[in-house]
Amino acid sequence: MTKPIKEIINRSFPILTNSEKKVAAFVLKNLENVIYYSITDLADKAGVGETTVLRFCRKIGLKGYQEFKLTIAQNIPEDNAKENSGSINLIQSILVNTTKALENTTTMINDEKLNNAIELLHHARSIHFFGVGTSGLTAQDAKSRLLRIGIISEAITDPHLQAMSAATLTSEDVIVALSVSGSTRDTLESLEIAKKSGAKIIAITYYHRSPITQFADVVLPGGAMESPLEGGSLTAKISQLFVIDLLYTGLALMKKDKALEMKKKTAEAVVNKIY
Repeated sequence: MTKPIKEIINRSFPILTNSEKKVAAFVLKNLENVIYYSITDLADKAGVGETTVLRFCRKIGLKGYQEFKLTIAQNIPEDNAKENSGSINLIQSILVNTTKALENTTTMINDEKLNNAIELLHHARSIHFFGVGTSGLTAQDAKSRLLRIGIISEAITDPHLQAMSAATLTSEDVIVALSVSGSTRDTLESLEIAKKSGAKIIAITYYHRSPITQFADVVLPGGAMESPLEGGSLTAKISQLFVIDLLYTGLALMKKDKALEMKKKTAEAVVNKIY
């Protein structure tokens, strides 16, 4: 699948220098023209030096300027389709945005990192999901999902309880930290404590080099780009849940017989709750 250039740039924005952000801003506004620019042209247009453009390309994970232009060229048809989506109705518009967020998450997930995260959870003495706000709701859902296959975990959404819990953990315990921005102060403070305690940390965040990643043993992409007025969007939550489902399914496959047995038991336990 083609890697979405806008997604790549937006996810890398927090780690860019001010000069590199000039390049990013110009590129995002002029995608169709940039593919025809030489590196000197782009540097002149953005008001920076050529070396800054090269650093920008590498910061967003590309080998050089030519790969950068190729990636843009592969994205333009999809971006045009998105820009022209204003004529479709509300239902289709939301469907397009949600589907795009899931596609972007899929292209960004690294199989090796996903498997590493599943292995950490598989061997953990205890599993703790940390999240506040909307990410806290995802943490609660994750706890429920694991319970269905017989894995008892904790979903901690109160910052004080997160901090106290983090202080009691060891290298045998795993935290799954959920934060779309990767900059949620309460979660970061708790993870700092957990790291000192030796706990393993899996971070699920939209920005792959955000502050939360400095504490993480494994980083998985989850969420979607949000403006301050869009915090807690359903699109971002669905992306988080998609990653949780990947972890859940991976664990279920590793514990296949037990997972099947526990699915039956947990289903039987609540069957009388439904008319």
